Amino acid sequence: MIVAALKSRMTLWAFLALSLVWGASFLFIKVGLQGLSPAQVVLGRILLGAVALAVIMTVTRRRWPRELRVWGHMLVVGIFFCAVPFTLFAWAEQYVPSSLASIYNAATPIMTLLLTPLILRSERLGPARTAGLVIGILGVVVLTGPWQLIGSSDLRSTIPAQLACLGATASYGFAGLYLRRFVSGLPYDSVTISSVQLAMASLVVLLAAPFVARGPVTLNGPVVLSIVVLGVVGTGVAYVWYTRIMREWGAARASTVTYLTPVVGVVLGVLLLGESVHWYEPVGGAIVVAGILVSQGVSSARLARTRRPAASGYSGSA
Repeated sequence: MIVAALKSRMTLWAFLALSLVWGASFLFIKVGLQGLSPAQVVLGRILLGAVALAVIMTVTRRRWPRELRVWGHMLVVGIFFCAVPFTLFAWAEQYVPSSLASIYNAATPIMTLLLTPLILRSERLGPARTAGLVIGILGVVVLTGPWQLIGSSDLRSTIPAQLACLGATASYGFAGLYLRRFVSGLPYDSVTISSVQLAMASLVVLLAAPFVARGPVTLNGPVVLSIVVLGVVGTGVAYVWYTRIMREWGAARASTVTYLTPVVGVVLGVLLLGESVHWYEPVGGAIVVAGILVSQGVSSARLARTRRPAASGYSGSA
């Protein structure tokens, strides 16, 4: 009983640390872009994360999977949970504030919900999930503030960047559902799964680097520190935390990390970067969160009635 209580407390601390680190990731990306291109930020982030986890694997003497199917599945996850969304967010933050990018990240569970019938065909949305999805989409519309686009060329120029942020959340959603369908139940712990995922993502970005990561590099203290923390902690260690939370708490509770990361991202963006926040951005984010709560409320009740353990897999990220 003492062991269980200690384990639960460690999971809670991991959840709080993850919220802080993933919320701060958007700040680190913004600072990293002061000396690196988006592709270079992604390359440094993923490689450092992979190295950190490889060291942990070596020190703890964990066994790397030998099944080719595991590596094949994790290649897909590495692309859609790391390479693609990281690139989209990094590119987008050239044009939008880090605080806005962090708010968009809260739409990940809504994107997951939208993609669920396509990937997990045995699961139907049902009335509650459909209502939550509609509310979430409404929140995304409010978040973009389309009425602000009338007669404003500056705001219109940010539309591709905002679409890139939404594309990143869709990529996270797809990767989470793919993990749930093909990787859940494998006899490997969170460190091993995260290590394989980042190893395959590293392979992808290294192959693409000669074509997309070229350009001048300007390194200084803040840029280097941002990329190191973003890679080692925000990408490497954080994925271990999240996988642990998923397995201990289940998908629904673990996805609530997306409620806290925008708060951290907005506060850091405003305080440290002097970014401004328009009223409709947090309002839209709050509506998105409301949609998530509506969709998960009935889901949690159903789980409680049937007493089934929540499936392991990702349902959101940052």
